Amino acid sequence: MNKVTLKYELDLDFVLIAITSSLKDYRLCYFVNKVTGLKLHKVEDYEIWMPAPIGRTHFSRYADFSTTTDTEYYLLANKGIDGGFLIPEMRHSDFFLLIRNFIDEEDLTTMQERIADIPEVVVASEISPQKLKSKENLIF
Repeated sequence: MNKVTLKYELDLDFVLIAITSSLKDYRLCYFVNKVTGLKLHKVEDYEIWMPAPIGRTHFSRYADFSTTTDTEYYLLANKGIDGGFLIPEMRHSDFFLLIRNFIDEEDLTTMQERIADIPEVVVASEISPQKLKSKENLIF
């Protein structure tokens, strides 16, 4: 009997900024839009299946799409509406700003600094998605 092994690699081609703030998601979105010039808007909640007893849970999600640069921006809540964490090993982070197709490091640094300068934001720091145990939760 032949044995077939399936190997796959997750596409983690995005930048991830972890944000710690006591603000509600819509207020943080407002301030991020104000300081960065983005136009993040509420889109359908991100739904994933969590282990028992939580089950299916939803995470608040805001998005902006730049047609000129093909860059996608997503602001995701780390705490689920129905309980649980999107990235359990990052419980101290309240939100994640996920940026796909982002190239310029200088723009990224400026954006990160502007978000960190929001008075209600405790910290905004770039993290490597490859180092996260729950990185598959960020694939959508």
